[in-house]
Amino acid sequence: MQREHIHSQRHCEDYRGSIHTAPATCQAWAHNCICYHLLNTCYLPSRISSISKIFPVLMLYRLWEEGTVASLDDPLERYASTFTINNPLGMASAPEQQSLTDELEKVGPAPRPSSVTLRRMASQLSGLPRRLRSTSLLWRGSTQEALSLLKDDVLVADPGTRCHYSTLAFSLLAHVLAAHTAQGDYQRWILENVLEPLGMEDTGFDLTPLVRARLAAGFYGSGRPAPLYDLGWYRPSGQMYSTPADLAKLAMVLLGGGPPLLRPDAAKALLAPLLACSGAYFANETGTPWEFHAQGGYRVVRKDGDLDGYAATFSLVPPLRLSLVLLLAGPRPPGRDLVAQAYDVLLPAMERALREAEPSPAPPPSARPFAGYFTFANQTFYEVRPGPEGELRLRQFGPRVEALVPPAFRTLALRHLRGRVFQLHVAREFPCELPLGDAWLSLEAQHGQLVNFYPLDRHGLSPGFDVPGLNTYRVLRLQRKPVFKTQ
Repeated sequence: MQREHIHSQRHCEDYRGSIHTAPATCQAWAHNCICYHLLNTCYLPSRISSISKIFPVLMLYRLWEEGTVASLDDPLERYASTFTINNPLGMASAPEQQSLTDELEKVGPAPRPSSVTLRRMASQLSGLPRRLRSTSLLWRGSTQEALSLLKDDVLVADPGTRCHYSTLAFSLLAHVLAAHTAQGDYQRWILENVLEPLGMEDTGFDLTPLVRARLAAGFYGSGRPAPLYDLGWYRPSGQMYSTPADLAKLAMVLLGGGPPLLRPDAAKALLAPLLACSGAYFANETGTPWEFHAQGGYRVVRKDGDLDGYAATFSLVPPLRLSLVLLLAGPRPPGRDLVAQAYDVLLPAMERALREAEPSPAPPPSARPFAGYFTFANQTFYEVRPGPEGELRLRQFGPRVEALVPPAFRTLALRHLRGRVFQLHVAREFPCELPLGDAWLSLEAQHGQLVNFYPLDRHGLSPGFDVPGLNTYRVLRLQRKPVFKTQ
């Protein structure tokens, strides 16, 4: 890392209900954050550039919940009646083609309606250009002027078919939606509905003298100080400043802690990927407004941003309820991505910590109805028996298993949930894959799967079980332990 060109580097790791800190760093245990820093604290404001794009998306989902937005898949024209743009990459239906009389349109396939929907605008799938024609990020026009400029412009991708980064899409989405709110102003809506409810006191848009006095100084790679630009109409896409501590509060809410911003179904949709991107794009998948990166067997949900003198990353790993926020006053250092390096360490460490903290699998009231020997089509054999504390254990055995699976991986625990339903529990690290001839057995795929035992027979025994999540059915009870012919 070239520290001489970086004024400060701070990151917060958010996990459930505790904050762990490096020596001499901020400590705020109630904020569910792990904060580290080099020169400044996690309460020092910094510009967050494209992390700002999270907030128009939160606005979209809230307005959808409230009914102001009828559907996430509504066309933009429903909320901006003068919006129109050429879509040369789309194909019109046959009736539309027959109604076209312009000779120029007969040269090639006729265009169809834009299909620029709100959800696509929020997920880099709208096909809108990166910026308005002949404008920079400092453009100070109006939304009506923006819509006028788009009339003579073209989509760069057929909406919904290809990942294409568009700063224009997020700013246009924010300004159009704000016009349908009581506030009538995007920044005021975000302040009243997101920042104030979450206690994000050090987050905002306006670079007032007081904010400038506290803001981390940004630098170019050469070491030259970077100016503090005001983005004008493009403010919703990159104007905001914040602190690692404030962004950790937002991360907690998105991961299901703290005061809810969205209903559970909307929060789940917010964090879901929408489309796999081509290899030429900088992420594996795109979502609203996220980029998804595969790492360590997980989808890391990220929003990265870079603006003159500053770089920022906001990231989540929902299955672990883990987040990491990185703010740099300066450019990103060369070499491998800092956030990816951090997750190389964090993900295995979190898995180990979670497994060590997990209680022993809950035992059933009685092990007798479920204990015994079982087989799947006389190919795979299982023994279910109680463990030392009454919990059930499922052991795979037989010549095929013994030839392919190491002994340490043949036995899984069964956590009792309710009635005749149990949950497979892998009491060791994963992701992990075991080679089984031409197939691969994923321990992570088995962990957490439900085992549904059949109703008890007249002897009080379950005659078999299914594991629906692994597409395994009719694992049936044997009367006695099977005996295998020796090779």
